[in-house]
Parts: sequence; structure tokens; C-alpha cells
Amino acid sequence: QVQLEESGGGLVQAGGSLRLSCAFSGRNFNSYNMGWFRQAPGKERESVATINFSADYTNYSDSVKGRFTISRDDAKNTLFLQMNNLKPEDTAVYYCKASRQGYDYWGQGTQVTVSS
Repeated sequence: QVQLEESGGGLVQAGGSLRLSCAFSGRNFNSYNMGWFRQAPGKERESVATINFSADYTNYSDSVKGRFTISRDDAKNTLFLQMNNLKPEDTAVYYCKASRQGYDYWGQGTQVTVSS
């Protein structure tokens, strides 16, 4: 059974930085493709950044490219999202997702609020 727990969210001023973490509980973290998603009030959940199981491929949404960096530490079973130059439009609940063989697992989310 896979469980995911996000942390690191909070309130930050525009231009600031936050680092989100997603702790993976379960087996074989290094076999899962991982991703960060976000959902703002009244909007659908959207993909922010993804990283494959071997960490040799990453993908970013156009809105965060150049500002956010996704990474993983397989020794610590942890996924990260470094967010720099945050903007008010980045305000959302951020979720991590683990995917493997057609199965998806989601965390409960962490709130990020960026004030102008």
C-alpha cells in the first residue's frame, strides 16, 4: 500500500520561495513515476511538474517553467518541488502523485498561498 504525505506549504510573499516535500511510504519508490499537481479554488487540478522513475526525464507546465524544479531522493523515498519567484497565481493546494502500471496514488495536499 502506497501512502503520500506532502509538507512545506505556507504563506509567502510574491517573489519568495518554498520547497515542498512528498514523503512516500511503501515499497519500490524508485519504480514510480512521480508528479506535482495543483488545484486553485474554482479551477480543475492541473499538472505542475513530473519526473520519471529513473529521474532522467522531467516535464513542467509552461506557467512554472524556469521557476520550479522537481527532484527526487530515492534513498529517502522523497519527492521535492523547489518553487522560486512565486506569484499570486501560484496559490493553490499542491498534491503529489505516484504512478505505476496504471495505478495512481495521491497525497492529501499542502496549501501554498502567495500574497501580492
